[in-house]
Amino acid sequence: PRQHQHQHLNGSRRRRRLTSTSADKMQSVLQLDGAPECRVFTAGRPPWFGADGGAVRQSFVIGLCGASASGKTTVARSIIERLRQRWVSLLSMDSYYRDATPEETHLIESNNFNFDHPCAFDIELLVETLARLKQGKQVRVPVYDFASNARVPDKTQIIYGANVVIFEGILAFCDKRLLDLIDLKVLRDISERGRSVASVLESYEKFVKPSFDEFIAPTRCKADIIVPRGGHNQVAIDLICRHVRNQLVLRGVSTRSQLAEAYGDIFQKPERLPSSVRILPQTQQVRHLLTLLRNRDTARDEFVFYSNRLMRLLFEYAMAELPEKAWAPVEVQLPDGSAYKGLRRLDPILVGVSILRAGETMEPALAAVAKDARLGKILIQTNRDTGEPELHYLRLPPGTSEAQVLLMDATVASGAAAMMAIRVLLDHDCQEENITFCCLLASAAGLAAVAYAFPGVRLVAAAVDPVLSSACRIQPGLGNFGDRYFGTDSTASGLSGDDGAGEETDGCSECETAVVCE
Repeated sequence: PRQHQHQHLNGSRRRRRLTSTSADKMQSVLQLDGAPECRVFTAGRPPWFGADGGAVRQSFVIGLCGASASGKTTVARSIIERLRQRWVSLLSMDSYYRDATPEETHLIESNNFNFDHPCAFDIELLVETLARLKQGKQVRVPVYDFASNARVPDKTQIIYGANVVIFEGILAFCDKRLLDLIDLKVLRDISERGRSVASVLESYEKFVKPSFDEFIAPTRCKADIIVPRGGHNQVAIDLICRHVRNQLVLRGVSTRSQLAEAYGDIFQKPERLPSSVRILPQTQQVRHLLTLLRNRDTARDEFVFYSNRLMRLLFEYAMAELPEKAWAPVEVQLPDGSAYKGLRRLDPILVGVSILRAGETMEPALAAVAKDARLGKILIQTNRDTGEPELHYLRLPPGTSEAQVLLMDATVASGAAAMMAIRVLLDHDCQEENITFCCLLASAAGLAAVAYAFPGVRLVAAAVDPVLSSACRIQPGLGNFGDRYFGTDSTASGLSGDDGAGEETDGCSECETAVVCE
């Protein structure tokens, strides 16, 4: 019973709550004793969009309903352990209690408030949150303080859409809008637990049992699966997991291969290259710098120096390509006292987001061009088994959704990593027209794939190469940019891939961490 969650720890009993998974607090169901290698939110998320950039794979939502202390937490943990999906998010209905009014606070203190009633929850916000999670978008979950009976001001938990979303709560089936969002409805049945009224807390007869009879028991007919014996019912857990796996297979996508197949001949058909693509004017200086970078005999210190020079030219050009709405007329006073009418950047915030690892090399050049730029990072790596890019880590500065964003990566091969990064920004409510993607070298096919998927995004490249190999490598390319820049490989491979997602030698075990937004 939830009344006892709100009492202090001085001798009173509290039940362990199942909390929504937090991006910066990996605990509770996130670390599983039965499956130490399986951790929620700890591995890269595969593409949740198609070759056109649109969402083609909605999250599979499991709704888990059951009375207070019925064992929903155990069932959720068992599903996660047995499912062994590497990208799962958990949304708890307990996070959506309303702030208690002064009158309700008095009722809570006297143990006379019913926390098992739909009116105790913010159903509207819950429906909105679950809908965004199903679409694969990030959400901010309120943090409810059971000591003050109110949400913690200015504090939320970041949760991302995932392959599987588990939504649990005592009244998970109480609203038709919630039912419409749930793909698999699971009811935790307590009829076989043998619990007597004498075995539970004082408020059982007053609130919990009546609420169960009124709001939970009638939803039995809406459940797809009823689970007696909770997490110990291995037959039911296996049935749920098999169904989920089958659904995930049906919803699967192969973004990288689709992109290479769709745009592999773009260089032979340059008219297909969209107008949103801007190529740095090929002046003698630019061609000189590109020649030095392509030369396999260029020493590392020279490679770094000339890369930084080219990056600064690239950002100067990209800044000039910002939309007209990003600038505003301004009048300033000259030293002689006369007025001069010019322009200033209208947006107070400029955000640079680097796709790790090679994109991080572009941050100093951006800072040299725009010293007030705020920096964010996205880690996207290639899955060695599938060849698909996977999202591992994310940090965006505050105000990114309203800012002009310069997305940075050194090279673009198939465009899969760039598309994933842009999709992440869009899921964080950035507008396409506010995003400028900057790279030193790209394949024509990769640029076309990104441009056609996101026509509002400006793509700025220092150079474009004609060939994308069957292994999704740029040819002729300039070698593995990350290895040559950081000195992690003594010889260049002679081929280039997406440096955020295509560096096969760029494994980073310590980066298998939760997706974090600060």
